[in-house]
Amino acid sequence: MTPALFQAIVAAPGFSLGITCDEDEITGIEFLEPCPALAPTTALAAEAVRQLEAYLADPDFVFGLPLKPAGTAFQRRVWTQIAAIPLGRTDTYGQLARNLNSAPRAVGQACGANPYPLVVPCHRVVATGGGLGGFNRQGGGFLLDVKRWLLTHEGIATAATPT
Repeated sequence: MTPALFQAIVAAPGFSLGITCDEDEITGIEFLEPCPALAPTTALAAEAVRQLEAYLADPDFVFGLPLKPAGTAFQRRVWTQIAAIPLGRTDTYGQLARNLNSAPRAVGQACGANPYPLVVPCHRVVATGGGLGGFNRQGGGFLLDVKRWLLTHEGIATAATPT
């Protein structure tokens, strides 16, 4: 994606975060390959930058961003379950699927469709047996390194190899 599509970009360790929003709500947060920060173009984008940077400095930070409703009813149910996973803990795709009377693959697809990563901490969902699983609809590449970094940042030991 090009910087022109974002109202701000936050540079993080090994990745960046593109922020899209309207005047009242965040419409998306997207993981990007490392790139320079982009100054916020709106007041809400500035607040999103402030909160994302606060989380990157301190994983105990609690987000309070207005998120535009998105996704299907099922995706929203999965995201609600993910948002309930406490800091420092993980849950598995399989357990979330059992909680929702669904299948792990469907939960994984909903995780990958999460438009608000970090705020809705889909990185806390891992494979059974402690493997990382996928991340942001990717089974490899830099995004698994991002997932590993986020979990480590939150004090969670991670598997060396994705499953």
